[in-house]
Amino acid sequence: MDTQLYLDLYYQMVLIRLVEEAAAQLYQQGKIGGFLHLYIGQEAVSTGLISARQPQDRVITAYRDHGVAINVGIPAKEVLAELLGKATGVSKGKGGSMHLADVQRNFWGGHAIVGAHLPIAAGLALGDQYQGKDAVTICMFGDGATNIGFFHEALNLSKVWNLPVLWVCENNQYGMGTAVERASAVDEIRQKALGYDMPNSRVDGMDVLAVRQAALEVLEKIRAGSGPHLMEIVTYRYRGHSMGDPERYRQAEEVKRWQENDPIGIYRRYLEGQAIASADDLDAIDRRVEQEVAEAVRFAEESPEPPPEALFEHIYAE
Repeated sequence: MDTQLYLDLYYQMVLIRLVEEAAAQLYQQGKIGGFLHLYIGQEAVSTGLISARQPQDRVITAYRDHGVAINVGIPAKEVLAELLGKATGVSKGKGGSMHLADVQRNFWGGHAIVGAHLPIAAGLALGDQYQGKDAVTICMFGDGATNIGFFHEALNLSKVWNLPVLWVCENNQYGMGTAVERASAVDEIRQKALGYDMPNSRVDGMDVLAVRQAALEVLEKIRAGSGPHLMEIVTYRYRGHSMGDPERYRQAEEVKRWQENDPIGIYRRYLEGQAIASADDLDAIDRRVEQEVAEAVRFAEESPEPPPEALFEHIYAE
């Protein structure tokens, strides 16, 4: 990795963090409706993963999708505008928080129904396989999705058909308010791949470089024809499941313990310790991001609402 890539990973994680903090404020002000699921604490997961993909690789995820959207290159202003339901949003104000998507960037969306996008991911990979494309589908989902039928159906077929899919479970310890060990027969989600004779691995999701390296290695194998792989990335969300979550299911001490291993702090210490960047360099990035997010909030708030006729657009394919 060259210095610029190291710094870009830091920039992306800080941008995700500040966009999410801005979104929380806008939600509390009543400017964002519906549900809002924040990615704070999980920034290293999508940043590491997406940095390892090639342009032809597809990305599809669940409803905690703001960070993924930023990593694939969607501008912060378009993300925030979408959260506010504005016409300038990436989904033209029609998708909201859980349905960010940009096909031009090979980002096939956030999906609100738990696990429902896993069969879609298998279909995307099957299409690429039929057409002989050198592409891998990266499908991200939470630990709660691994206990439902969509997960098992999709993994089974992907193995039967040897599809080029990287299944990524973002294990943030809780499915809504239920701890993993209370809902899953196995604590390590990666073990669920064994029933389908599928290669699997477990990665520290608080270390962006560990995620990136693991993804690079697995994507290379899948691209070479090894078939699907289940990667469990162990992480933690610092905020509630959604903005309306009272968080009665976990202790403040637990959250504090995980925050001491904050992914941005870990990476910052690494960059400084390896003399890749100075504190002044990183502080400059922080200030740049703060300005970018402030401008993005202003853009989103000043953007127009979708016009009434937009209700009838994009219903049928051309």
